[in-house]
Amino acid sequence: MTKQMIDAGQVEQHNAALRAELQADYDALGGMLSRRGVDIEALTAKAQTFGVAVPSWGAGTGGTRFARFPGKGEPRDVTEKLEDCAVINQLTRATPAVSLHFPWDKPADPKALRQQADELGLGFDAVNSNTFQDQAGQPATYKFGSLTSTNKASRELAVQHNIDCIELGKTLGSKGLTVWVGDGANFPGQSNLRGALERYIDSAKGIYAALPDDWQMYIEHKLFEPAFYCSVIADWGTSFAVAKELGPKAKCLVDLGHHAPNTNIEMIVARLAQFGKLGGFHFNDSKYGDDDLDSGSIDPFQLFLIFNELADSQARDGAGFNPSYMLDQSHNVTDPIESLMSSAVEVQRAFVQVSMVDRVALAGFQESNDVLQAAQTLKKAFRTDVSPILAMARLRSGGAIDPVAAYRAAGYREQVAVKRPPKAGASGSGIV
Repeated sequence: MTKQMIDAGQVEQHNAALRAELQADYDALGGMLSRRGVDIEALTAKAQTFGVAVPSWGAGTGGTRFARFPGKGEPRDVTEKLEDCAVINQLTRATPAVSLHFPWDKPADPKALRQQADELGLGFDAVNSNTFQDQAGQPATYKFGSLTSTNKASRELAVQHNIDCIELGKTLGSKGLTVWVGDGANFPGQSNLRGALERYIDSAKGIYAALPDDWQMYIEHKLFEPAFYCSVIADWGTSFAVAKELGPKAKCLVDLGHHAPNTNIEMIVARLAQFGKLGGFHFNDSKYGDDDLDSGSIDPFQLFLIFNELADSQARDGAGFNPSYMLDQSHNVTDPIESLMSSAVEVQRAFVQVSMVDRVALAGFQESNDVLQAAQTLKKAFRTDVSPILAMARLRSGGAIDPVAAYRAAGYREQVAVKRPPKAGASGSGIV
């Protein structure tokens, strides 16, 4: 039986108070959708299939280059992070897996950690390696690069760390490795631009060779930070070229925040999907740069357009098209659990909204070059408030009608604050 971090009776009491109002809203929406030829029950069933992984580091308070302000009752180790992740899934029923980051989350006993996850009803998504900061006692530095370093010892250390992550992931039941490096240059002339990428590819081949047959290697690109002049894997084109060079198990990972302002991310998604190299996503949002804001908090229409391309690719490519979904955010001024729950709901919202797009009509408008009606077909689905569908999906799956309200009413944060006295620097959170 799955262990519940929040008493199931409290969740049911919360739902009982909102059930009648939800049913009225659901019926009203159902009537409106029926007139459009859309079955609300089919949409609700589809919403119940949605899942997005939560990042273990997201359960703790993040920070900026200037400061980090610890949160009340934040998790101090990986076991406490799993507890918080279980709360998110219990209330949203949309986050069944956790993505771990090593060595931040390296367990003393991987089998015991997997058992804890099983008891909490959680699985493990892709594992993430960390070669962007030196660890205590590390024999070679990553200050001037890891997989691309001119120092052979640093490169070998970074490759071995990724292989160690794979071995840990195998024990935990993961099926993927995400590789992001902060390698690059802060000054013109600091590094040979072509040589740095050559070293990256050579190092990546060593990691790729260690992948099990049923694993994928996700290559994440990032425009800037900490390399403010040039990043080695700075854009989707470089990521695509590397993935193609490595082989079929290498795919590209799209982080919504790692792009220049006004970049057409949905087109990047379409291109990578078209050529079979779209591996997955790190969902967040951005206003100015790599902000790592809550998903859907700035540009929900962009999120919708991304899922529109995913729906198109699913229709074209069938069951073989199955990218990985994960949240990747930094929470500086909000309760991380509340932000992650809200973000999971917003990503799920886009997933459901695009299911209402009349694809036959859209294709017809595109074929006849009816520009306005093509755009309005998308907007019609985007403007439809599917909140009752999402809430009903949660209710039917055993979650909370209003996750944030249920969470606050349960007093979980206050309870764990007593059990988790502050421990400096222990949250293991970071902007990645």
